[in-house]
Amino acid sequence: MTPAQTEVSQRRDTSEDPQDRTPVISVRRLWKVFGPKADQVPDSEELCGLTRRELMDRAGCTAAVRDVNFEVSPGEVFVVMGLSGSGKSTLVRCLTRLIEPTAGEVVFEGEDIRGADPRRLRELRRSKFSMVFQHFGLLPHRRVVDNVAFGLEIRGMGKAERTKRALEVVELVGLAGYEKSYPDQLSGGMQQRVGLARALAGDPDVLFFDEPFSALDPLIRRDMQNEVIRLHHEVGKTMVFITHDLSEALKLGDRILIMRDGKTVQCGTGDELVGAPADDYVRDFVKDVPRGDVLTLRWIMRPAEPDDALDGPELGPDVVVREATRAVLAAEKPVKVVEHGKLLGIVGDEEILAVVAGQEGGA
Repeated sequence: MTPAQTEVSQRRDTSEDPQDRTPVISVRRLWKVFGPKADQVPDSEELCGLTRRELMDRAGCTAAVRDVNFEVSPGEVFVVMGLSGSGKSTLVRCLTRLIEPTAGEVVFEGEDIRGADPRRLRELRRSKFSMVFQHFGLLPHRRVVDNVAFGLEIRGMGKAERTKRALEVVELVGLAGYEKSYPDQLSGGMQQRVGLARALAGDPDVLFFDEPFSALDPLIRRDMQNEVIRLHHEVGKTMVFITHDLSEALKLGDRILIMRDGKTVQCGTGDELVGAPADDYVRDFVKDVPRGDVLTLRWIMRPAEPDDALDGPELGPDVVVREATRAVLAAEKPVKVVEHGKLLGIVGDEEILAVVAGQEGGA
């Protein structure tokens, strides 16, 4: 199995296996409305049906998040994406109550945190979840190790213990040797690693990322995306990642929720978005995505016919088309798509070449 196939397999493991377990986060009928009559909007069938412009004209309100529902499983990387103004950043702030939701439920590990008092909310933010923002927010007068340990210091942890933990996390994010550096001595990517280490230091259950890499140069951004993937495989944290970049969403996300005007347009895996877009908006979003880099054999296989030769090589259904192309074209007989010993279908030259031809044609 190639490294890319291994990564696909690992990502499938983290996104599919937890589905039978209790979600870490359950968001139900969540609304965030800004304006003088905000509380009236979620309960009014008439106001709920208005467009953004109509709602502003009628009630002087803006619905940044509209009746959003989703769940995040343990160990999942859940990506929320959309264009500017779609409501994605407001949504993630509602999940931690940095912004107070107008209506709905945000259930975290079985507790609706909308009912948490200030003391409980501080406990949750200190021990259960951490946020990584676009702007690093590092303390310029503190060295790297002390920036990473800052949250532990607030908790009241002793200096020796918090320094030990901070040094462990600094090494984990690839900053060994820079422990005594100051933030202004580091590159943008290294500063973001410090922010990531600070979020990990408290060993939270969930990490929230709000477009953390959007200000970085493309090469540094790619390195940081790879770093998130590596850390996810190593520490297995549940992650909620906000981005406006589809390629970033596809690279990082086990599942992706696409938002538009505060509403959910579609939620699914990357191959589901590319293979079965819910509407023209999603279809336009994914039209330039190389289909062979996202679609799996599950999407292009065909049922086996009685006269098909069934003694060809085997591949799993979640192998990406690009990674399967050489094996399929080199095989003298159709490749069997097999899962848990069961034959799901077969893939031959025709199915592979149809995807490749579609990419070259811009389909």
